[in-house]
Amino acid sequence: MKVIQDKYDKNQIQTLPCVHFKGRIIVIFTEKEADKAVDYLMKQSVLGFDTETRPTFKKGQSHQVALLQVATHDTCFLFRLNKIGMTDSVVRLLEDQTITKVGLSLQDDMRMLNQRRAFTPGTFVELQKEVKDIGIEDNSLQKIFANLFGGKIAKGQQLSNWEAEILTEAQQRYAATDAWACIKIHEEVARMKREQDFVVEKTNTI
Repeated sequence: MKVIQDKYDKNQIQTLPCVHFKGRIIVIFTEKEADKAVDYLMKQSVLGFDTETRPTFKKGQSHQVALLQVATHDTCFLFRLNKIGMTDSVVRLLEDQTITKVGLSLQDDMRMLNQRRAFTPGTFVELQKEVKDIGIEDNSLQKIFANLFGGKIAKGQQLSNWEAEILTEAQQRYAATDAWACIKIHEEVARMKREQDFVVEKTNTI
């Protein structure tokens, strides 16, 4: 029987082994590369989805979303939107209604992407809603992943410069891991619901 917590202790995360995406990562710099990537992604049944934006450190400052990462089980494409913008193929993927696209805090992602180019979101699954259905109250990807899999997703690159000329290997791995983790969580929640082999412990964790 799998034991999960309704609220995971963030201090416990630091004791867990680090987990990261081990598949191939393909950085998309041109519209032509985006077209090929989307053709590949449109053949999948489920995709993990996330975005990154250059952080702001001054009041009143803001940046547009710089990176769109879309993952399968073994491949993640990093679309450098600050270089190529929202291409027709990217919009086609976002508006598609046949493929399940899984993400966290999707409302924020959709808002930011719409600032680059207006589109109508297709089929998306909000993980925060899915995990609430099984009794998890946390909203962060790191806490949810730790709760379900006993692994730590490192957040050291979160506030790095996502508009840098070249993304470091650490940035690429971080971005890919977040998108891939969304698939892992989505599929594990579906399995747990199907097999009903878990219990939820109530905690006093804040």
